Amino acid sequence: MLPAAAWIRGLMRYLALACDYDGTLAKDGRVDEPTVAALKRLLASGRKLILATGRELDDLRSTFANLELFEYVVAENGALLYRPGTREEKPLASAPPQAFVAALRVRGVTPLSVGRAIVATWRPHETVVLKTIGQMGLGLTVTFNKDAVMVLPAGITKGTGLAAALQELGLSPHNVAAIGDAENDFPLLSLCECAAAVANALPAVKRQADIVTRGDHGAGVRELIDELLANDLRAREERLTRHHLLLGASESGDEIRLPPYGIKLLIAGPSGSGKSTVTTTLLERLEEQKYQFCILDPEGDYEGLKGPIVLGNRERAPGIDEALQLLEKEEDLVINLIGLPLGDRPPFFASLLPRVLELRARIGRPHWLVIDEAHHLLPATWIPGTLSLPQDLERLVLITVHPTHVSPVILPTVNAMIVVGDGPEKTFQDFFEASKKTLPALAVPLQLQPGEVFLWWESKYATPLRLRIIPGRMEHRRHTRKYAVGEIPPERSFYFRGPEGKLNLRAQNLVLFLQLAEGVDDATWLHHLRQADYSRWFRETIADKILAEEAARVEQQTDLSPAESRARIRAAVERYYTLPASPPLPMPGTAADPDRA
Repeated sequence: MLPAAAWIRGLMRYLALACDYDGTLAKDGRVDEPTVAALKRLLASGRKLILATGRELDDLRSTFANLELFEYVVAENGALLYRPGTREEKPLASAPPQAFVAALRVRGVTPLSVGRAIVATWRPHETVVLKTIGQMGLGLTVTFNKDAVMVLPAGITKGTGLAAALQELGLSPHNVAAIGDAENDFPLLSLCECAAAVANALPAVKRQADIVTRGDHGAGVRELIDELLANDLRAREERLTRHHLLLGASESGDEIRLPPYGIKLLIAGPSGSGKSTVTTTLLERLEEQKYQFCILDPEGDYEGLKGPIVLGNRERAPGIDEALQLLEKEEDLVINLIGLPLGDRPPFFASLLPRVLELRARIGRPHWLVIDEAHHLLPATWIPGTLSLPQDLERLVLITVHPTHVSPVILPTVNAMIVVGDGPEKTFQDFFEASKKTLPALAVPLQLQPGEVFLWWESKYATPLRLRIIPGRMEHRRHTRKYAVGEIPPERSFYFRGPEGKLNLRAQNLVLFLQLAEGVDDATWLHHLRQADYSRWFRETIADKILAEEAARVEQQTDLSPAESRARIRAAVERYYTLPASPPLPMPGTAADPDRA
């Protein structure tokens, strides 16, 4: 178990601050004492410091006497990584071609400095530099730091240098704030979760930054440090929208996004109502933004996801140490508990959770923890040990059919809820009763169309908001050739048999289903429509609940003509599946029709 101070650190969003040197930390090449004192205060909070500069290392060491405050120095604009604590140097780029340096000297480029990889001069020599690079056919790029002109191998920036430093530290850019002032700071700022510009920064840098400080140079850095120490930049959340997660669109068409921090989310609804669709959409948004997630999967529902590593299967139970090793390597992870006996799953989770939270306390990851079947892993009878689950644990997703069966210790911490499926008002009522929160006014009965959900967000949407989920790539993967034009086994294919069972026309994919649907007589089409055979096949074989629900609505409209119902079923299939053109069907009864009765 971790001491309380470590838990507090584990709740921090920003575990490191990356600072530019000239024009940001330093004014006229020097860092004043109040700024040095602020750097020390930041270190005392448990955070780390990284310096990113265009200067050569020897020059920096002779100028700045407090390099030991920084865990790493990214020197030469990303070409050299230096660790002051061990004095270890790690080149991140190749040395400049000697012929290039000689050519610049011959052409009167002065002053000219040459580092491990950088070649630097001042305006207006950029014209000669660029012309020389072009004439020699070199893979070099020119970067500016106001009037400074820096030449480096292509692809080397402060951003790539910082990424190398973070890899050494095991930290994610999502746990880093950065501050700078000039053009060469763009890659540094864009990489990090929060980008700040000092007041004296170039206008273009200020426009890109999430935060512009009131103070210039070191005073601006001190201002940012004070905010980090005071509230971990929580007061700035309204401006930190670059990494917000797209969830869906409201009825008015506005995009609805969730912040990546500060959320304790419950996804609830009846079985088969679309909870997995919402969850996989959210997981894809996390994947796109490179937030690391860990899924606790009691029933093996997520073993088919593309991207994360799946640990455990029906034959092999997962190991806690193995899971922690994968998480430390920044792998997205599904911990599949299907190989554990049912009664062993909650104890496994109870042993895993403190170690995952300890990892978060140390490196800020995994960023999100997703707990499926939360009523089983965190049952109403569950009471955590001391400090094993902080009340303000963030970045948590709980998925359940039964909110009332989830531990009353965790339910009151939930501050957002997505409700899916039939009877949404009952799901809301169950949650608010169990969590002891005040139930918002609901215009009952609430109803949802396929693809819609209700979002309750305590600080923003106290009255639940109806929205349509915007599916991501993972959800679209269900629209595969397997169902569109592939070969579904005979026992799971759809058969048009007709009211008297005289036909036996097999549709082994959706293309053939639609073609046969157009060709069968009205009595055969209506026979299967009235028996709800189409929605049943879409639900049980195609495993597409949304398509099944749309088909079910068509089946329930008894006033539609056969042509109208055919058209609506076709439109529903084509809405979700891209169906390629295909050759005409063989005529029933020919040699090409092996399924003829």
